Amino acid sequence: MARVVHFEIPADDPQRASTFYKAVFGWDTQKWDGPMDYWMMMTGDQEAPGINGGLVKKTDGNPIVVNTIDVEDLDATISKIEANGGSITVPKMPVPGVGWMAYFKDTEGNLHGIMQSDASAG
Repeated sequence: MARVVHFEIPADDPQRASTFYKAVFGWDTQKWDGPMDYWMMMTGDQEAPGINGGLVKKTDGNPIVVNTIDVEDLDATISKIEANGGSITVPKMPVPGVGWMAYFKDTEGNLHGIMQSDASAG
């Protein structure tokens, strides 16, 4: 069964947002050393229930909070999304050292991410 494993919060100023979430919730943030302006957010003890997420620089294409769902086979999931009335908004792309990712809208227009873990991606 696929589960929500990550969330993204868009921010005009990721550093400012990082300070806010640290002050309000105690979340630790660290700028990701990758190809995009991205900040990883650790929300608590890894042994406790919950998920971690990230802050992403806000653009016209990402004005809302996005949940990412872990899947075993990204290509098969993309096919299922399209066959069941959803649409792919960002095609499959590598996230170096993490896996393969795509974004989709469900039948209600909600945006989600899907991720297939693969440390060799990229």
